Amino acid sequence: MLDQEKYAIVDIGSNTMRLVIYTRDKSGKLTESENVKAVARLRNYLSENGHLETEGINVLIHTLQGFQEVTRHHKLKEIRCVATAAIRQATNQEEILERVEKETDFSMRILSEYEEANYGFLAVVNSTPFENGITVDIGGGSTEITYFQNRKLIFFYSFPFGALSLKQQFIKEDLPTSQELKTLRKFLKEQFQTLPWLANKKLPLIGIGGSARNLAQIHQEYIGYPVAGIHQYMMTAKNVKGVQNLLLSMDFPEIQRLEGLTRDRADIIIPAIEVFSYLMDYIETNKFALSRKGLRDGVFYEEMTKEFELSIFPNVLEESFYELASDFDINLNHASHVSKNAMMIFNELEKCKVFVLDSKDLKYLRLGSALYNLGSYIDAEASHQHTFYLLANRTIDGLLHKDRMTVALIASFKNREVFKRNASLYEDWFTKDELAKYSLFGAIVKLAYSLNATKRNIIEAIRIEEPTAGQLVFEIECNSDWMPEQYQAEKQKKHLEKHLKKSIELQFHEELARQPQ
Repeated sequence: MLDQEKYAIVDIGSNTMRLVIYTRDKSGKLTESENVKAVARLRNYLSENGHLETEGINVLIHTLQGFQEVTRHHKLKEIRCVATAAIRQATNQEEILERVEKETDFSMRILSEYEEANYGFLAVVNSTPFENGITVDIGGGSTEITYFQNRKLIFFYSFPFGALSLKQQFIKEDLPTSQELKTLRKFLKEQFQTLPWLANKKLPLIGIGGSARNLAQIHQEYIGYPVAGIHQYMMTAKNVKGVQNLLLSMDFPEIQRLEGLTRDRADIIIPAIEVFSYLMDYIETNKFALSRKGLRDGVFYEEMTKEFELSIFPNVLEESFYELASDFDINLNHASHVSKNAMMIFNELEKCKVFVLDSKDLKYLRLGSALYNLGSYIDAEASHQHTFYLLANRTIDGLLHKDRMTVALIASFKNREVFKRNASLYEDWFTKDELAKYSLFGAIVKLAYSLNATKRNIIEAIRIEEPTAGQLVFEIECNSDWMPEQYQAEKQKKHLEKHLKKSIELQFHEELARQPQ
């Protein structure tokens, strides 16, 4: 029933409040189906002694009552309502909690500094490929920093300032003066230098939350980025400083109109980027990554995994593959055998010294072969083009954008000309040698796929011999009649021949163990 499939979280931040509804899909994954945002700026209603003024509580209640109209309509199984810095820092928490309980459908839970930081950490390690890194989540009224190693939280800290409170404290007008900027930078230096475990780590800085998202979106719009999605988007220190300088060169109306920047963040984006820029210098890193998954996702990762007493997925990419398999009806048994065929061919070609594979290549090969021809789910006739489009434009947790594009190029391989056409928009992402290698991988995967054309899993072993410099002989052992596979493989071997500049002879045999003695 529908009411058993939907969950929601209300996230009460210092700058914005959000209601996000998740629907459990056929793979069991909770996917975002509704996202309602309100710019409440509760931090502005905190008095000097930390009291959340009545006007601020009224804004909170009114916004929650608007959200409950939506939650009542959707008949949700469970609703989580969590609050962060603005409520955590309020001295009249009890009054706020009582009014929320009495006047709305929600029971509000105030997250501790540790919980807020830990949920951000969980979101990052469960949705990105990073084994080690530093996360930063700058909200309206607090900034959470974590340091993790081998996907384990080592240190965390919550600073009692965020983009909105920095704006209030240091910037009088919409934009900072040079003196205000100098004072702000001095303050950030003093604050972050109280965390010696951050210094010189030389690890990726992973940004969480709205300000980090806006930074990535501004940069993507500015450079005309050709790929959909911002999750796992990578920027260099030069890129971050470029956006920083761009904003400082504009007047406020120009900033408000800037593509990629939500209008309600126009006055707080500069202090937020100052935080990212200083942290990159302090950590001595050239890598800034954007995680679109944050606190809300961390709460749900905890919910999804609580019955297993395990809050971190063992393998992010594996989880993503099974989601793709479910969404596009991938035959897992067939995918496994195509991948097995491909790896046998690769290993044999490696023995022939055609190439040497590294661990990243192996990842690309396994994924590319398992996802080969995924686009047939939409249309068999144009399956290669659908495969490329789907993989190039779908966020795949655990794959950075360049890695995702590599897998898309391999899994959609039809011939060298189509490969070049697909790669043309992204040529500056790859060296010529990389493109040549991935085109070769695609040709091998295409042959491996043809060797399981009837999905009967008949191939038991593949050995390759090189009797002459210009020829390769594939000895292919089968456990059943191989005529359909032979027909398809003979058609497709030409792609590999062109790449290797060698002729290929396919010799099919009955499996040795089944031959009469």
